[in-house]
Amino acid sequence: MEQPGLTEMDDDRCQFLRWKGMWVTSIPTPGVPRSNDRAFWCHKTQTCLGPDGQVADEYECSAHRRCYRPL
Repeated sequence: MEQPGLTEMDDDRCQFLRWKGMWVTSIPTPGVPRSNDRAFWCHKTQTCLGPDGQVADEYECSAHRRCYRPL
């Protein structure tokens, strides 16, 4: 089952992209739906916007941006 966030194409993500689910180490409980919380932020700016002023998320933070740094 796919988890929200950085699950597919992780090799094309910026090293500065953060998601609060990165720190959750619990085992999924059967029958309890995932939150699908998409709360992303940029580690460089500490906001939901990257240094270029664009939104930080798992789709936008890729090689087409000037501030991108590969994992």
